[in-house]
Amino acid sequence: MMELDGKIAVITGSDSGIGQATAEAFAKAGADICVTYHTDEHGAGETLRRVEAAGRRGFLMRADITDPASVFAMFKRTVEHLGTPDILVANAGDAMGESKPVAELDNETLAHIITIDLLGPVYCAREFLKLRKAAGGRGRIVFIGSVAGHLPTPDSAPYGMAKAGVNSLTRSLSVEVAADKINVNCIAPGLIATPMTARVLNDPEKRAKSMESIPWHRPGEAHEIAGLALFLASDAADYVTGQTLVMDGGLTMHWGGA
Repeated sequence: MMELDGKIAVITGSDSGIGQATAEAFAKAGADICVTYHTDEHGAGETLRRVEAAGRRGFLMRADITDPASVFAMFKRTVEHLGTPDILVANAGDAMGESKPVAELDNETLAHIITIDLLGPVYCAREFLKLRKAAGGRGRIVFIGSVAGHLPTPDSAPYGMAKAGVNSLTRSLSVEVAADKINVNCIAPGLIATPMTARVLNDPEKRAKSMESIPWHRPGEAHEIAGLALFLASDAADYVTGQTLVMDGGLTMHWGGA
């Protein structure tokens, strides 16, 4: 049941990490992919190679999810190249935003974090839903959130606030589009081994400290998040909507010494 034969997926930020792994997993399950990137065209090209190696169609699209016009163009080109998308994986975002206490944040940094990590997913969902409603409904939205939306995030409060907003968006939107039979869910990863977390995981001291808070005593892998995204995008998850599924090796249960 975890097949996506003939489906079309838009996966934002699919040039590396979770997005790249998800694009590859979806292609192997039978989906055609709009591969998007913001700055890493080389990484996106590698993702496209993997999609095509799986025997599926794909194309590259540079997109800025903070710009509604760019998001509109991303979906317009997807329709032109592949057809109306069935699946949106809203993965693109900032790693943790700038680490500063709120009292020291400038307006530009605050606005950037909220725009890329909360408004960006809204812009993407809005254009996707317009297309799905015009096509008669059905479809899947998978937001990629973060455990930061569940845990206190000192010195990164705007990032946590934005990710908590994505959790709320997931719940509200799932009810809003239930009549259209469009499933809306969110994955909240913990510490995942990706290029964006390399600065932590490649530092022995920082890595050891991070592992102390994770009962599984290891970081997650991008392909593990991709596997959950595949489930949520497939018919196997038809009765799952409005949920934020935490995938963190037990971090949120262990937080605070529990």
